[in-house]
Formats: sequence, C-alpha cells, structure tokens
Amino acid sequence: MEAIGGGGRDAFYKGELLRKMLAGMKRHGGTMAEEDLEKFSSEWVEPISTTYRDWTVYELPPNGQGLAALEMLNIMETFPLGTKGYEFGSTKALHAEIEAKKLAYIDLQKYIGEPRGQKLPVAQLLSKEWAAGRAKLIDADHANCNPTAGEMEGGHDTTYLSVVDRDGNMVSLIQSNFSSFGSGIVAPGTGFVLHNRGALFVMDPSSPNVLAGRKRPLHTIIPAFAQKGDVRVAFGIMGGWNQSQAHAQYVANLADYKMNIQAAIEAPRFTKPTFSGCDVIMENRFSLKTRDELTAKGHQIDLQPAFTENTGGGQAVMRDFAAGVNYGASDPRKDGEAIPEFPPN
Repeated sequence: MEAIGGGGRDAFYKGELLRKMLAGMKRHGGTMAEEDLEKFSSEWVEPISTTYRDWTVYELPPNGQGLAALEMLNIMETFPLGTKGYEFGSTKALHAEIEAKKLAYIDLQKYIGEPRGQKLPVAQLLSKEWAAGRAKLIDADHANCNPTAGEMEGGHDTTYLSVVDRDGNMVSLIQSNFSSFGSGIVAPGTGFVLHNRGALFVMDPSSPNVLAGRKRPLHTIIPAFAQKGDVRVAFGIMGGWNQSQAHAQYVANLADYKMNIQAAIEAPRFTKPTFSGCDVIMENRFSLKTRDELTAKGHQIDLQPAFTENTGGGQAVMRDFAAGVNYGASDPRKDGEAIPEFPPN
C-alpha cells in the first residue's frame, strides 16, 4: 500500500512488485508475462439497467452477472408481488422469485461472457418481451428441477461498501479474491494473496465464457444503484452467485413490499446456490406453512438459521435529494456498520 501511495498504479503494474508477482507465479507453473500486467488498464463502462415498477435499477454490464439480476426483476415484474396472495414471504411470491432466478441464471450462463471480441445478446436478454416469454414457462404448481445448466463454484471472500457524501455523490464498490484466500498463493516479498477469478472460465468451446488469452471470465461481483424520483440508493450484497438473486429480492423489498433500506436488507432471503436442480437455501424466518407449501411444489429446502451468512451480506446508502438527507443500512448477517460522516457538516 505504501508503494502504491508513493508510485501510483505503476508501482503495482510495473517495477519491483510486478517482478515479485511474476516470480511467485513462475514457481507454481504460472504463464503470466510482464506485458499482461503492463498493458492492463481499468475501464469506464456504461451501466445496464431496467425499470422495475417505479424504480430504475443499474448494474455493471458483462462480463459481470448483473444482467441476471435485471432479467430476474423483469420476470418477477410479470407477477403481482406485494398484492393479496403475493405478500412478502408468501408461497406464491417466493415460488415466482425462485423460478425467475433459475430462468435468468440459465440465460446468464448460456449467453454471457467477455463482451470484447464477441457479440452478446444483452439487449434481448434485458427486454421486457424476453422476460414475458420466459415468465410463461413458470408452472405455478411445480418447481422446475431440470434447467439445462451445470453447477458452478461459489465465492466467499468479498468485501462491499457504499458511501454517500453531503452533496449526494455516491460510490458502490465491491472487491473479491473469489474463493477464500483466492488462489492461496502469496508471491514472496509482496504480502497479498493472488485471486483465482480465472476458475470461472469454462472449457466448452461453444460457450462465450470459454477460456482464452486476453479474456476475462464471467464475473460474480456486482455493485448496484437504484433510483426513484429524487431518491438514489447505492447497494450491494455479497456471496458469489448469490448476488444477482439477492439484488432482485432487495429491490422487490423496496418496490413491492415498501420496506426502508434497513428493513429490506434485514428481511429473510432465499438463495439457490446451483444452476440446476430444485435445491434452495432458505432462512428459518420464513413461515413453516410457506416452507411446507413450497416443498409440496417440489422445492428442496435447505433450512438455515436466521440471518445466515449463506444468503449473503449487504450494505446500502440512500440519498433523498428532496429532503437533503442521507441514510445508511448494514446487514446483520456479516460484519459491517452504517457510519455517519464525521465530523458532521
């Protein structure tokens, strides 16, 4: 950190740190070369977005998984969540959300990867027409246990934070080494762990996410924004492939169930950790009646304690520009805190 503080980006991507990292990787048979780091540059990108009820939700574009959150919301929007029979935690609402997750994630896995050098059908997958067609596949009485996608590894070493200043400028930031301790490799003389994001490539040559040089893998980490009128929210929820489905549930909590940002992040969540099958992790704060009715539809519930970290942990800030007031929210599932600006204005 001192080297970066004194030398900027070049202290990491060039010079002594670079040589130490390459030497450490070479010891383990790594193939990275100097030019791989020297030629890297971070990018400014245009977010992708969709409308959900009277909110607009923004996610990072591919190669991230944010598209799945937006497609899931588009499918969920075809159901009357928040109305009679579709109350929060009800069987109908949860069934619709779980099935929407499966469809959105199957599309993500099949169609999305590195956007550079190949054409991805992002606009089609984000369209309301596409979501309406996908929603028609949801059987109100039965869980779909046979989506045509394979299981992928999850991630467990993620940090998320959101910040809003006195002028309403907002930052939504997420960082991850992917697996716990990433690759498990620390290049001698550096003191930091190298990540293992490359594990998310696949070897299927027909996939847009096939392993290749100068290419990034399909990525799990996604910071997000949402807005409604004069209200802006920066939020994120950690947990590997949990993130898109947790984002969609969070937005539904705001838009359909009229929760504030803290209640929306504390509310019980489900997460489906695989791309196939009918398994679903669910917190025990959902009622026994609802869980029994979902089981009768074919959902295979892995019941977890209240506020389990297995459903991810999140943070959020909100700015009400009309009132000039900032709000913060922190998930009790993980370490974190909503901290006001100090000293105050």
